[in-house]
This record gives sequence, C-alpha cells and structure tokens, in this order.
Amino acid sequence: MTALRAQGDWPPVVVASVFQTGLNLMRDLLRRGVRTVGVDCDGSHEGFRSSYGKSYLCPNPDTHPQEWVAFMIDLARKLGAKPVIIPAADIFVSALGKHVDALKEHYIFSLESIAVQAALATKEQQYALAAQHGLPIPSTTYIQSRADLEGFVSNARFPCLIKPRHQREWDALPEGNPLRGLKLITAESAEVLLASYAHTEALRPEVVAQEIIAGGDDAKYCYLSVYGTGGRRLGHTVVHELRAHPVLFGSGSMVEPVVDEEIATLCDNFLRGVGYVGICEIEVKRDTRDGVVRLIEANPRYSVTADASVCAGVDIGWLHYLDLIGQPVEPMEATHLGYRHVVLRRDIPALPRYVDRGMLTWGDIRRSYRGKLAYFDFDRKDWRPTAATLKGCARVAVGMALRSIGLMRRLPD
Repeated sequence: MTALRAQGDWPPVVVASVFQTGLNLMRDLLRRGVRTVGVDCDGSHEGFRSSYGKSYLCPNPDTHPQEWVAFMIDLARKLGAKPVIIPAADIFVSALGKHVDALKEHYIFSLESIAVQAALATKEQQYALAAQHGLPIPSTTYIQSRADLEGFVSNARFPCLIKPRHQREWDALPEGNPLRGLKLITAESAEVLLASYAHTEALRPEVVAQEIIAGGDDAKYCYLSVYGTGGRRLGHTVVHELRAHPVLFGSGSMVEPVVDEEIATLCDNFLRGVGYVGICEIEVKRDTRDGVVRLIEANPRYSVTADASVCAGVDIGWLHYLDLIGQPVEPMEATHLGYRHVVLRRDIPALPRYVDRGMLTWGDIRRSYRGKLAYFDFDRKDWRPTAATLKGCARVAVGMALRSIGLMRRLPD
C-alpha cells in the first residue's frame, strides 16, 4: 500500500534548484507532510520569493565545486537528519555524479544509477546510450572541432541543428554572442551551420550536430517516469505536446496526457536497459516522414513537464521519495487524462509566433484554453512567483496589441 502522507520521523528532502520546476516539487512534497528545503546558486529563481519552504543560496557547483560540497555537507548537518536529495536542474545532476563519494554519507540518493543519470545529463552520452539500447535517434555526431562539423555536413540531410552538451554552456557565452541563452540553432545549409558554429568554436567547441526530425510541435511527446530500486517502474505518464516555445524547437508550453503504448514501451525498454533508477523525462518526436519515434532528449531529473504527471495522478516526486527511504510503492499509471497543462511563461510568448507563421488562428488558441486546465506557473497560494509570471505575460500582451495596430515590428522567427 503506497502511503499518502509522510510520517513525522521520515527524512527531510533537499530539492536542488528552486527555479519554478524545483519549487513545484517542493510544494508537492510539503503538501504530503515532508519537511522540504531548496538550494540554488541563482538567487533570482522563484524559490527565494515563495511561500513554500525555505531556500538556501549555495555556491555554483560548476565554478566552485569544493565550496559547493562543503556547503551541502554543512546543510545536511543543520537539518538534523540524513536528508534525501532530488535534483531539478542538470547542473545539480552533474554535481551529484561528480561528488558522489563526498556526499553519499550525508545524503540519500540512488547510488544504483547516479553514473547513468550523470551520463544522460550530457547530450553526446545520452545519444550514444540511446543508440546502444535501441531507442531510435536522428543522425547525430558529437562535434569537438570545425573539422568534425565539416565531416558531418558533408553527408547530412538538411535542415540540421547544433546544440550544446549542456544548456548552461551557451548560457555562459559572453554578452552579445548570438548563441548566448539559446537551446539550439538551426540551419538550412552547411554554410549557415558552419557560420553559426563559428560563434562558439573558440569558446565552447563541443556541441552536438543533428539532422532535424520532420514534423511540427504536435508530433512531439514526453514520457514522464520514475523508476525504483532494481529498475522497477513505479509510475509513468505520456503527454502530447500541443505547442512549444520557441516554436518547433523549444520545450512544451501546452501539453495533454494521452495513452500511447508505443512511446511508453519504447522509453521503458530504454530506461530498463540502461539500469535507470530515479526520475526521468524523455522527449521524443514521431517523424512525419516514416512514423518512427525518435529521441529528442532525455532529462534525468525532475523537469518542467513533470508537473503535468502530478496533475494526471502520478506524483513522481513523492513516489521517488518513498522508494529512496525504503517505503513500499505500488506502481501507478495516469488516471486523470481530461485536461491540458500550461506553462504560461512559455505559451503566451509563443502564441503570436504561431499566428504569424499561419500555424494557428486566434480562434484555435481560444479553443485550446477551454475545458480543464492545470498551470505550471500560476498558483493563487504563492502570489509572488505568480505575480512575476503574470507581469511577464502582460508585457507580451501589450506587445501583441501594439503590433496589431502597427506600432511595433512583427516578431522575428
């Protein structure tokens, strides 16, 4: 029998990252009665303004690894009991993998697959693992130099893209660099792809080059899951992406849970094959040319879209916590399918781009907001982060109004 609430003597949880993703996980665990705190090296993230639990500003584990380890050990001691740690950002997945020996005496986490989780946090390793374990991928090459990229484009079918191994690598590019902050960059020709690579070649030469999987945003799906000790699947949900931001190549801004046995089986076989334990999101796309489901990326952590699984009746953060502390868990599947999950900070900026491209009408958009909705970043009980979301959405709405009367230029693609 799976417990519904924590008992008073159960271990606390440290959520690593208090961007809205980790904050939502904190909220869900606190509502289950789990003593929960957050840590993050970015003081601008929502957890530092939230009413859900306390968040601590920690050193950056990439730039100050030893200071981060010392901070985390000190925090565990202050909590008074050996806590569970659950990463909600790649930077902390990687840090946990690098410092497992220093932290395993102070925190509860999955020692079974921490190396696999750390490997999946880098693009080149996750594609290699997918190829080894039967999860189809688009034509992909790990690039370390211009010569590598020239070799790739000589045989590639365009359009293609390049993307960093970790998102934070391009986030750290200098101000003014056209790739700074981008998730990826696309190109219709070899010349354009090589020109784009020139902006990162001297600073971050390691990228992943890939042929683009054919199809729109509505050809994309996410498999949201949690695996327990021994690789047993404890819960999963498949969601269908309806929109994304940026359009065509961004993360889902509106999704809905569906039953798709092909995708569930394909992703389950992959994660069992690599011996995965923990929380994982796998984003895939059903190629419109041949119907083959191919990997876009795997996120070996609690993700933005993971919040949709909770709404569907599979609380993957809670199930993961129970498994880590040795409590029994009965496997669960999604039971609440009749709703759409919306990330307002992504969806509102995406809407005028869909309209400008002729992919949707405003009537289509209005209809998509009818019926039962669940929100990633709108919570009446947590007004400060919600106010920031609404402020951002209001700025976008004003821009849309000004463009409609010709006072602002059309949005770039």
